[in-house]
Amino acid sequence: MASILFKWFFPLAFSCLLHRTAGDHHPVFVSVTQIEHNAKDKILEISCKIFTDDFEQILRQQNKIRIDLLDPAYKPAMNGVVNNYIQKHLMLKADGKSVLLQFVGFEQQEEGVVTYYQVNNIATLKKVEVTNNILYETKPQQIEIIHVIVNGNRKSTKLNNPEEKAVFEF
Repeated sequence: MASILFKWFFPLAFSCLLHRTAGDHHPVFVSVTQIEHNAKDKILEISCKIFTDDFEQILRQQNKIRIDLLDPAYKPAMNGVVNNYIQKHLMLKADGKSVLLQFVGFEQQEEGVVTYYQVNNIATLKKVEVTNNILYETKPQQIEIIHVIVNGNRKSTKLNNPEEKAVFEF
């Protein structure tokens, strides 16, 4: 599901841009969303990678509970918190119809959390409309990178806060 760019962008960005001393904050606020149409299984596979510290910060502010995305003991409770946030900040339309993102789970990768979703019963896909405003409430400099892959054809865009909508046609 992950493209070559998705696989190398975060390790490179995290190692180059995030090399920091204790207490410093990273200089770039970016998340990457990838949407890939799996024609064989008729599903959209969606992943969002977000810096863990930024994600935990917004989840703490909005939920007023203990947030720890890295502690396996908290994983069951965190599933709901993570899903609720992403569902409010990432919306998709497939060929003009709003679709329901089904939460698959999340995991830690490098200095980020990757959330996984899927949308069932998508046999063909000509147009994808994405609304993405993840972390916009607290990070005015937030950047959203979005990749959409349909029939092996990848299209990408970048949204700068407050831009939140992108359309991909195949």
